[in-house]
Amino acid sequence: MTDRVNLIGAKWRKSSHSNNGGSCVEVAPDFPGLAPVRDSKDPQGPALLFPSAAWASFVGAVRRGEFGDV
Repeated sequence: MTDRVNLIGAKWRKSSHSNNGGSCVEVAPDFPGLAPVRDSKDPQGPALLFPSAAWASFVGAVRRGEFGDV
């Protein structure tokens, strides 16, 4: 059985890099243990759910430039 996460009423926070030509993501920070992520250009579309530790690891890698110039 798959648990569902109710994202209705979530407070989404837009990436600080969202004015870079359209590649925008938003994260809803108020879900302990989870990092819901969505495309800010499609707010009614699907959200991806990542474990918080995995999302923090990804963000850290981006900040360290491990993916090149993004």
